[in-house]
Amino acid sequence: MEQEQIKELIRLALQARKAAYAPYSHFQVGAALLCGNGRVYTGCNIENASYGATCCAERTAVYKAVSQGERGFLAIAIAGGLGKDGPDGYAYPCGICRQVMKEFCGGSFLIIVAKGEEEYRVHTLEELLPCGFGGEALSGEERS
Repeated sequence: MEQEQIKELIRLALQARKAAYAPYSHFQVGAALLCGNGRVYTGCNIENASYGATCCAERTAVYKAVSQGERGFLAIAIAGGLGKDGPDGYAYPCGICRQVMKEFCGGSFLIIVAKGEEEYRVHTLEELLPCGFGGEALSGEERS
C-alpha cells in the first residue's frame, strides 16, 4: 500500500474521531476502512451507559460497509485516545474488533494505528490475531 494512501486513510480516521460519542471514557476513536473497490467507510466509537452496548469505531466502519454490500477489505486506519487535539497514543483494536475483522478480512489485511499522518504503525491482521478462530473452524474447510 502506498504511503499517500495510508496518510489519506489516517486523515479520514482522524476526521471520524471528531464524531465519537464518548461521554464516559472520553477515549475518542475514529476508523477508516478501505474496500477493494476503493471506497472508504468511516466509523467512530459510540459509548452507552450500559457498557456492553458500546460499539467501537472499527466495528462501526465494518458494519456500515457490510450493510452496504461490501465484502472485500484491504486496510483500516485507526486513530484514538484521550487527547483533545488528537490521539495521544496508539489505539489498537480490541479483541472483539479483531474477531470481526477475522470474519470479513484475510490474514494480510492491513491494520494501521496512528497518532497522526506522520506517526503510525502498520500490522497485518495475522500479526495481531495469530491462530484466530474463523468460519473455517465451523465448516471444516481451510481459509486464509
